[in-house]
Amino acid sequence: MPEVIRVRDSYYILATSPLADNQTRVLKHGETFAIFDLYGDIRRLGRGEQGVYHKGTRHLSRSVLKLGDERPLLLGSSVSEDNVVFAVDMTNPDMTIGSTFVPRGTLHIFRSIFLRDGACYERVRLFSYADKPLEVTLTLSFEADFADIFEVRGTKRSHRGELHDPRIEDGDLVICYDGLDGVERRTRIVVSSEGKVDDSGITFTCALPPQTPREMFVLTVAEGGASHRAVEAYANAISHVRESQKRSGERLTVIRTSNELFNAWIDRSLSDLRMMITDTPHGRVPYGGVPWFSAPFGRDAIITALQMLWVDPSVARGVLRYLAATQATEVNEERAAEPGKILHEHRWGEMAALGEVPFGMYYGSVDSTPLFVALAGEYFAATNDIACARELWPNIEAALRWIDDYGDVDGDGFIEYTGSTKGLVQQGWKDSQDSVFHADGRIAQPPIALCEVQGYVYWAKRQAARMASAIGDAERASRLLKEADAIKDAFEDAFWVEEIGTYAIALDGEKRPCAIRASNAGHCLFTEIASPQHGKRVAESLLSDQFFSGWGIRTLATNEIRYGPITYHNGSVWPHDNSIIGAGLANYSRKEGAERILAALLDATDVLEFHRLPELYCGFPRRPGQGPIEYPLACAPQSWAAGSVFLLLRACLGLSVDATRGRITLSRPRLPSFLREMHLRGLRAGDASVDLALYAHGEDTGVNVTNREGDVEVVVVK
Repeated sequence: MPEVIRVRDSYYILATSPLADNQTRVLKHGETFAIFDLYGDIRRLGRGEQGVYHKGTRHLSRSVLKLGDERPLLLGSSVSEDNVVFAVDMTNPDMTIGSTFVPRGTLHIFRSIFLRDGACYERVRLFSYADKPLEVTLTLSFEADFADIFEVRGTKRSHRGELHDPRIEDGDLVICYDGLDGVERRTRIVVSSEGKVDDSGITFTCALPPQTPREMFVLTVAEGGASHRAVEAYANAISHVRESQKRSGERLTVIRTSNELFNAWIDRSLSDLRMMITDTPHGRVPYGGVPWFSAPFGRDAIITALQMLWVDPSVARGVLRYLAATQATEVNEERAAEPGKILHEHRWGEMAALGEVPFGMYYGSVDSTPLFVALAGEYFAATNDIACARELWPNIEAALRWIDDYGDVDGDGFIEYTGSTKGLVQQGWKDSQDSVFHADGRIAQPPIALCEVQGYVYWAKRQAARMASAIGDAERASRLLKEADAIKDAFEDAFWVEEIGTYAIALDGEKRPCAIRASNAGHCLFTEIASPQHGKRVAESLLSDQFFSGWGIRTLATNEIRYGPITYHNGSVWPHDNSIIGAGLANYSRKEGAERILAALLDATDVLEFHRLPELYCGFPRRPGQGPIEYPLACAPQSWAAGSVFLLLRACLGLSVDATRGRITLSRPRLPSFLREMHLRGLRAGDASVDLALYAHGEDTGVNVTNREGDVEVVVVK
């Protein structure tokens, strides 16, 4: 029988209400994100995560608009396609204003909200369809609890800092909190001249003639100290946000197809990625996901950059430079840091600063370091950016030394992890504490060597060899290739389990294979560490009914003892995992498998809100007339979920870019069955670019070059 886990993970996210009770809308800009209910309010409902957050702290925990003493009636709300503005349409209920009865539907109340640089901007517009003037009162009440994001997630604290009573300061409502970390955090609420401010909120009283709009503006600013931070007016701020959005898309490869649903998925994914990608001093970095992971995560950022590499290689450059700048240089057991190791997670909140959680600068992932090296090589191939390669080479060498000197805990040639009593127990991408186990359900004991991580190391050393050769170190390149070959040979002997027809998810501390069928083996196809004969059998396993739910490939086969379709990692469906597996299937001549996954995720977007793939959904079998069952705590948007479509599409097209040779290759391109044609505009290879038109001709796909700029060759391999 499986071991019963009686003590929950310290960083387990509590689920305290059904998802249906907590429909929300999400905005993000830079280090700020906000979660509202459908009315545009912030209330303590459902899981209690609503609020305006800045750098890991909730600066607004309650904001409720009322018309007189009544809550308006909701007509509808939505976030704009570019993810910039949250718009809410409401009307009045049947009510009496003064001595006048005002039937419902007489007033139109419109709220538009957006974020910029630590500030939440709101415009409230009133319009009356009455036949005579009305005097209308609107109130907005506010509270700020300055909860750390980990408190909101469910972590209990023995002590908190001092929350001061709201006060009026220079006509603004100001709420202050003195943190235990010595930092004063402030929320300043600024209103337009029509508003009357007191210590609980704002009251707008306005004469409203028929057919004449009235507008009011509210600005909520997150401040990190006593100074009053200057902010822009509403119109200027929204103009700058949209100009920035436009600039970020100027060098993207544009994808258009004959399928409008697929186009909508592409557009939603790009909008989500633009929202999640954050400007840092080192470049643009995709943060993990809203709400729980709106911060830099090494593994997530690397995989998102890899997914996007052929669409926008600048993201990879930003990720690489950011992770190089934060690479560990010393041993720190609390932070799981060792020289050369790549960051797992970077948080700024009070609890991180105090060490109440270890995630201020936390390095507890076993895979971020080899993935960093692999991304560097893939970025160089796609761009021929030799200057960046030379800049990053000392960091790559440091990462390679970590793999050899620290990553291999017991000297067996594989890299593994021992876990942490304070941080994460499991340190691969499946980081819930029950995700690595034996066939009888027993949790594997460390040190643990994950199968996919050995593939990442194999891939990393081959990519590092490419870069070593490019910068003129042929001897180093040769050694790295030999090391990669040795890893591949040892991997086959240690990880293949004939009885289950796939690779073990891991080796435990006694070098016993954890002989369970998990999606991790699909990553071994992606990195091509799998032998051809074993890779074929892994592909067959992953495409079987035990894995394929109809909405994608599950993280764990249904016949495993710990399988559960509602678990985080033991039977759910993760889009990013599916994209990596799909690309791996294509590597082993199973493009129809990649197409099958792509079609399943496309079908999911047809029924999911906003055509948006969440972080994960449940692994229940697909049922006629029903969509995928949502996972109650999934982040949405989530960067690597949004990036999934691009990696899967690349796999179907057999697309590879080698800017070092001025070549774009499409190897046995295959348009999915739901597409008749596809147009790619601005597909780049370094400084050159091409436009391509692809057409389905029965089982074949035709490729035409419709425009070419610069010196680039397009090769189609049939």
